[in-house]
Amino acid sequence: MPSIEGKIRYAVVGAGWISQGAFMPGVGQTSNSIMTAVVTGDQEKAKGLGNSYGLDAYGYDEYDKMLKSGTVDAVYVATPNFRHREFAEPALKAGIHVLLEKPMEVSMEDAEAIEAAAKASGAKLMVAYRLHCEPGTVAMVEAVRKGLIGKPRFFTSTFSQTVKPSNHRAQHGYWAGPVPDMGAYPINAVRNLFEAEPTEVMAIGTRTERGLDCDDTVSVILRFTEGRTASFTLSYSAESIDRFHLVGSEGIIEAMPAFGFGEGTAISYRFTKDGETSEHKAPVVDQFGGETEYFSDCILNDRDPEPNGEEGLCDMIVLAAIERALQTGEPQKLEPRSRQRRISKDEKRELPLAKVPDFVNTDVPME
Repeated sequence: MPSIEGKIRYAVVGAGWISQGAFMPGVGQTSNSIMTAVVTGDQEKAKGLGNSYGLDAYGYDEYDKMLKSGTVDAVYVATPNFRHREFAEPALKAGIHVLLEKPMEVSMEDAEAIEAAAKASGAKLMVAYRLHCEPGTVAMVEAVRKGLIGKPRFFTSTFSQTVKPSNHRAQHGYWAGPVPDMGAYPINAVRNLFEAEPTEVMAIGTRTERGLDCDDTVSVILRFTEGRTASFTLSYSAESIDRFHLVGSEGIIEAMPAFGFGEGTAISYRFTKDGETSEHKAPVVDQFGGETEYFSDCILNDRDPEPNGEEGLCDMIVLAAIERALQTGEPQKLEPRSRQRRISKDEKRELPLAKVPDFVNTDVPME
């Protein structure tokens, strides 16, 4: 049952930067969500966040106790990827709804187990594709559906940042590296812009002297039906860039930034047709507050969220194929697959951006 105010009560599982600097402030922007608990392996974080937000604080070893507390309707899981199943599956089995950071896990087996737990229990599972609720992204998807660029032909994207070798994402192999961490964004974008699933995956990776335990830079090509292709390059060892181009038979959409969030970041786009270019502006919004409000609406109104477990699995299939392509040096064929649900206008939320609390250290890597 929700709180006496009719709001969905969340526990935050994992107290890294993405929780402290984005999700937790964002909850305060919603009209239908509150936080009641925090779960972390760091006692100092647990105490500090508990005091700052008035939350019950639990260690990871007390997770089952928290699930049985009766004070939580949903959990937001933002632990490292390899610990997603550890916390999502028990919550779903307990009938508690789960908002799960992407990618779903570090293997298809674990991702499928999470999806199976949701189906068996009836608890709702939403993968945290915040851009599905972001107005600029929704506008681009709608523009393509309306035929603004004719038939989509090809998609290209570049997405990079410089990650310190000490960051856990740089020290735990492929499934903590740039492809699952950043690649989910262009993969998810093109799947929804094309409204199709890829049929073949090719990839090459390179490593610099920086000492990362994964390929620093990875370039991927996806083949789709109807002669469509997508290519993107990801890097943990390059200047930050965040953009994509979608080129159709009659026009071009360019987004830069395409995947980011935070102060001053609006996912706006340029549209070019017949040599004429127009700018389409979107507001800066709290993307984490927006996705949380949407998920809470789904819970309160008993609707299945659009970016559900199936959406997460579609991206996992591609991520796993990229790993195989890197290991073998060979293209990877994918079984034909279709998905009926895609980003829709009713997901769009325009909540004002929350301020990052002063106590959040932006230099601290994600937990």
